[in-house]
Amino acid sequence: MSALATLEPISLDELLEKASLQTRVDRKYVLPLSEALDLPARLGGQARVLEIDGQRTFRYRSTYFDTHDLISFRLAAHRRRRRFKVRTRTYLDSALCWLEVKTEGYRGGTVKDRLPYQTCDHETVTPGRWFVDDILGTSVGSLTPVLTTNYRRATLHVFADDSRVTIDTSLSWTDPSGFGLHLPQLAIVETKTRSAASPVDRLLWADGRRPVRISKYATGLAALRPELPANRWGRTLRRYFV
Repeated sequence: MSALATLEPISLDELLEKASLQTRVDRKYVLPLSEALDLPARLGGQARVLEIDGQRTFRYRSTYFDTHDLISFRLAAHRRRRRFKVRTRTYLDSALCWLEVKTEGYRGGTVKDRLPYQTCDHETVTPGRWFVDDILGTSVGSLTPVLTTNYRRATLHVFADDSRVTIDTSLSWTDPSGFGLHLPQLAIVETKTRSAASPVDRLLWADGRRPVRISKYATGLAALRPELPANRWGRTLRRYFV
C-alpha cells in the first residue's frame, strides 16, 4: 500500500496505550481495492499507521472453531443476543498467536478476550478450552476448526477520537476440505470506536459508502456453504461474494 508512506508511524505499544479498544463498536465497509488503498493518503495529518520493524502491512491467519451443528454460526445468523466467536489469530510475520473469544457486549458492542497461545496449536482449542468456557460461562460442546481466513492488514490510529481503522486486502477463505474463495479485487475497511462515528466513518459516508453486514467467519462460511441460513448477509453475499 504505497499510500501508507504518506502517514507518520505509530508503534504497537503506543497504539495499544491509546486505542486498545477491547470493548468497542465496529463498522465494516466493503470497498473496491483501489478505493481502499487510497484511503490512507486522504487521512494525511489525521492518522498514523502501525509500523513494526519497518513493516506497515502484516499477514494474518484466523482459524474459526464451531460445534458440529454450527451453534456459533447459527446464533449469528439468527442474531441471538448471546452470540459468540472462537478463533485463533496468528500474526504470520511475527509468529505470534492468540486464542480469542468475541462476545456481544452492552448495546451491541463487541467484547474481545484473548489468551497468548502456541502457534503450533492454532488448529485446536484444547490447550485453551478452560479459557473459552470461562469467558462463555458454559461449555458449548466440542469445538473443531470450521474455516480459515487469510488476509493482509494495515492498521491506522486516528488522532481525533483515538479510534482505529483496519484495511484488509488479499482476502481468502478456506474450509477444512481445502475448498476456498479468494477476493483480491475487494478490501474490508473496519472502524473501531468507543461508540460514536469516527472521522473515517464520516469520510466514507460523504463518499456514499455505508456500513455493511459482514462477518469474516459467518459471511465467509455462508459463501462456501450456500445451504446454510444466510438471509442476514444476503445482500452482501450477492453483491460481493461471487
